[in-house]
Amino acid sequence: MTILKIILCAVVLVATTVSAWAFETLARSALVLDVNTGTVLFSKNAEIALPPASMSKLMTLNMLFEALRDGRVAMDTHFVVSQKAHKMGGSKMFLRQGERVSVENLIHGIIVQSGNDACVVVAEALEGSEAEFARKMTKHAKKLGMNNSTFANATGWPDPGQRMSAQDLVFLANRLITEFPEYYTFFKQKSFTWAKITQENRNPLLKLGIGADGLKTGHTQEAGYGLVGSAVQGNRRITFMLTGLQSARDRATEAERLAGWAFRNFVTKTILEKDVIIGSADVWLGREKTVELYSPTSITALLPYDEVDGYKASIQYKGPIEAPIEKDAQIATLVIEAKGTAKMQYPLYAKNAVRKGGLFSRMKTTVGKLKDEVFGPSEER
Repeated sequence: MTILKIILCAVVLVATTVSAWAFETLARSALVLDVNTGTVLFSKNAEIALPPASMSKLMTLNMLFEALRDGRVAMDTHFVVSQKAHKMGGSKMFLRQGERVSVENLIHGIIVQSGNDACVVVAEALEGSEAEFARKMTKHAKKLGMNNSTFANATGWPDPGQRMSAQDLVFLANRLITEFPEYYTFFKQKSFTWAKITQENRNPLLKLGIGADGLKTGHTQEAGYGLVGSAVQGNRRITFMLTGLQSARDRATEAERLAGWAFRNFVTKTILEKDVIIGSADVWLGREKTVELYSPTSITALLPYDEVDGYKASIQYKGPIEAPIEKDAQIATLVIEAKGTAKMQYPLYAKNAVRKGGLFSRMKTTVGKLKDEVFGPSEER
């Protein structure tokens, strides 16, 4: 492993979360995240709540997947199609009023066919009405930390109360991938037939051979063309969102370009192996003067190819740290900086416990500090 040049800094940490890497897009809002490292590769207006169109169906699916996980419904549970659902316009599954449709088929209809009618069937079955379902969606979004999302319906139909940010949509996409892997496979299905009508999945990336396996497109006149996507190449997964484009062609082109850029221009590098001592932090009023620092897991960072060996690593903490210190307490942070990137921060932990020093030891330390403040530190110390 490359030996790190470590700079010790006793400072108050300030988190940086938005990447500075350069990329230009026609999208009004966009975000791309390297999932394994949690690194934001690109962000443009990612916190602004915008009309999400059918991309908001991901929240409808999240509510349904949670109901499946909790045992409230099963894949072979059948829901009845109401008159309202049957009459829904826009993209649809072509459900007939009064017919009974399984949850499994409704999932196909929402993901592949973007069925507004299927979404209303799910909403009414789970909460009694679409309005109540939308209210529950908004409440649950806040609980999950999606603070820039509000819902007025289950479909993404234009409404002033239907808003989501790129940040929230990428978070939600990753939640579907990690929390519901048994259902995530539905997203890479390329076509589905219902009522003798076969419809193709609207996600343009699935046929390109770039590792794309989800998630959802969206389009209304108000929102423009958008897409929430995820793709895997090698041991890397990226999840991304872009919206506000002028055409389906622009959406496909920009999404492919963004994914290609994210995969081609960055490399994952192991910075620190797990359980390796990386440095130490000063201790105040303890039986030891320092405490060793380590990470219980390997630390990897995503770096631009041309900066893979040009990064700087520093240990930052607010100190000296007052004893007692518990073993495995998080007391410092490893900060990785590379040219043109945002700071990447990883927690560091105390390798051993440090007990509080005895009365004499604490008095000696205090007196020594006072002498340093009055006369300056001596060469012997």
